[in-house]
Amino acid sequence: MSVTLIIPTTFRTYTERQSEIELSGNTVKEVVDNLIEKYPEIKRIIIDSNEQPFSYLNIFIGSKNIKQLQGYESPVRDGDTVVIIPAIAGGSGVKSVLGDNPGEKLDNDEILRYSRHLLLKEVGVKGQKKLKAAKVLIIGMGGLGAPLVQYLAAAGVGTLGVVDFDEVDATNLQRQVIHRTRDIGRPKVSSAKDYVRAINPKIKVETYNYKLDADNILDLIKQYDVIADATDNYVARYLISDACAIAGKPDVFAAIYQFEGQVTVFYNEYGPCYRCLYPAPPPAGLIPTCSQGGVLGVLGGIVGSYQANEVIKLIVGGGEPLIGKVLTIDAWHNRFFIFDVEKDPNCYICGHTGEERKLDTIDYLELCGLTPKNDEEPVEPIEAKELKKRIDNGDQLTIVDVREPHERAIVTFPNAVVIPIGQLERRKNELNPDIDTIFICKEGKRSILAINTLREAGYKGKCYNLKDGINSWGRDVDPSFPQY
Repeated sequence: MSVTLIIPTTFRTYTERQSEIELSGNTVKEVVDNLIEKYPEIKRIIIDSNEQPFSYLNIFIGSKNIKQLQGYESPVRDGDTVVIIPAIAGGSGVKSVLGDNPGEKLDNDEILRYSRHLLLKEVGVKGQKKLKAAKVLIIGMGGLGAPLVQYLAAAGVGTLGVVDFDEVDATNLQRQVIHRTRDIGRPKVSSAKDYVRAINPKIKVETYNYKLDADNILDLIKQYDVIADATDNYVARYLISDACAIAGKPDVFAAIYQFEGQVTVFYNEYGPCYRCLYPAPPPAGLIPTCSQGGVLGVLGGIVGSYQANEVIKLIVGGGEPLIGKVLTIDAWHNRFFIFDVEKDPNCYICGHTGEERKLDTIDYLELCGLTPKNDEEPVEPIEAKELKKRIDNGDQLTIVDVREPHERAIVTFPNAVVIPIGQLERRKNELNPDIDTIFICKEGKRSILAINTLREAGYKGKCYNLKDGINSWGRDVDPSFPQY
């Protein structure tokens, strides 16, 4: 029987850029086996050493997670759609997070400003007063945080906390619409505060220009009614979700990458947390960040607006929040799916209470594969200036560019051999193990993954990673070399 398998963007480098593939099979396992037969190198990122799907993946038949069916052996029918959802990152209505708090009276200016809300019976005066009384913490002032803070300020959320320790740079302006060219070099939280004041001077804005960690996050989120996760890394996502579950706060989550987005609400009282959905993150470097792999500028607006919608529903009460459901969006192919997810009774956070759920007992860097293992050979870096010196000296070197073709169209690195990560294993014989090999990518992260991939495939040659990627070449060696 024929099944349509939807391939996520991050895996398409292994499937010749195919986004959906017709495959035969009577079970999910048979479908995936046929996928691997067609594209053998995809196995290493889908199937673990126990011949099961990795825990950073969820596989759905229609809207049902195979974890709630018969697992990897779940049967499929002719015409079914099977979807693989990696971490990149509606249930019934719930009461307002503000409970029965009546909120403050609206003055005449507010009645005029929010009149289109007041005309909605689902919001009305009561709901608008709750919005005025609400306190929302937005963590991350980037592509998702920008539309979030815009729409929540415009909606009349009384207090907005904004968290970010980064500064505005030129690459942000393609999608982070609250920042302006004149803001380059300013703290993002400062730019955000100015923008909110321009939209709605009655909104109170609290800024937190520092990095959240296990020592400070609980004290901060306890001051707010709703937490919105607009971050761009796995360490932050697990930390925020764990803290919200412990503190009993709703975590309105979203993630974007290239053309795809995810939105859900993790709320321990009613449904699962992030760990329930993804017990473990993908290996470091496998799924690039937006700065490494790119993102369609408007996608942040699309997904961030959905995220703001979920925040508003939690404050007003009623509606159908995405608790126990994940909305996925493929903006390029106009595909929208809603998948059911359930709480994991064995989850480290949801399945335990009290003293067992302490944030300071969790090494989030280790969880996300960002600390070297004792038995793992370290990847040796090489600085751009040192590479330039070796090239000028005429040293025998092989430079391998693991970027995708569309990236090389931006800038070509001189005399580099082109081998995308998805082809490394089968093309390793093209490399001479007696010659030092330098691996390059945009930021020096995917190239680390490439080196580890080669080592796992048995390659014994000496490998170096260009530290900070080819952007460092433009910064430290050749100023005419474009950075992106």
